[in-house]
Amino acid sequence: MGQVAFSSCELDARHAVDRRHPRCRNRTGDGGGIMTDWDRVERLIGAGNLALLASKRVGVIGVGSGGGFVALTLAMSGVGQFVLVDDDTLEPTNLVRHVADARYLGKPKAEAVADLIHQRNPAAQVETRIGRIEAQMDALDGLDLVVVGVDGENSKYRINEACLARGLTAVYAGVYERGEGGDVTIIHPHDPTSPCYSCSSAVVREGVAEDDAQSDLDYGMIGEDGTLEAEPGLWLHVVRVASVQADMALNDLLRDTPIYRSYPGNTVILANSALEILSGQITPPYGALWITVERDPDCMVCGWRGQGQGTQDTAISLDDLIAAGFAVDDEKQGEGSE
Repeated sequence: MGQVAFSSCELDARHAVDRRHPRCRNRTGDGGGIMTDWDRVERLIGAGNLALLASKRVGVIGVGSGGGFVALTLAMSGVGQFVLVDDDTLEPTNLVRHVADARYLGKPKAEAVADLIHQRNPAAQVETRIGRIEAQMDALDGLDLVVVGVDGENSKYRINEACLARGLTAVYAGVYERGEGGDVTIIHPHDPTSPCYSCSSAVVREGVAEDDAQSDLDYGMIGEDGTLEAEPGLWLHVVRVASVQADMALNDLLRDTPIYRSYPGNTVILANSALEILSGQITPPYGALWITVERDPDCMVCGWRGQGQGTQDTAISLDDLIAAGFAVDDEKQGEGSE
């Protein structure tokens, strides 16, 4: 298993956000002068960075309670192009945990979120893919970054495999049982020291607080067939994790610019309530712990990536893991974006 280093620190709450509209409407500002829709954003991050974000193409896989929030937040923060993938429709039970409201009941979540993006920025380019990501991995082609908003671990493993093959940066998030906390991980396949999602999840879900008998770090409940069943939490708890996921994604899109911020790790674990993240150490409500998960040289998915060989030639696929009994095929299960 890969190594992990811990760093306790305050979570950076700053959001490098918002964007420019190509056809800005003029309006009267607070001081009586004329300002455009995106002037305040431009003052925060600069015109050049607004233009950069407008050119970025981001995939959001799973636009449920978390992914839908991330997609809309990125659109309001300057990202100009999206591919939204989801196989679910908006149901009445979703209304207390989703950015879409009753106007969209019965409609695909991807289309609902696309409409909300266009309401904020009519110039945004949004492609919707209705269905499971496993059946349309070409949706990942030509992206600058992927936001993973699905609940199912096997879906995440398949996305991980596809992103490694494409050298595509991905930001994963998970919310713990009853919304008690969550974690966000960014994976950089082009960095030979970076773990893949398989490495990272093994450490975060099993290696942290190894003697935690009450399963505080479970991502909800595991069904009898081994697939994840999402454990609902209040939307405000989901959104706290999703806000960090959106911020980390936005920050990575601004890599190599003066406003890019380095982080003390590649994974942040968030506590919404008092949570034992490290064995014997209680993180208070609203606390956060940064950790650095290293690539596991024995990882069955990316273990040979650091030896100068191509991922496609050496990686073991999820199908191989299923055949070996290390994973369960949840092809017939929904992605669970909620």
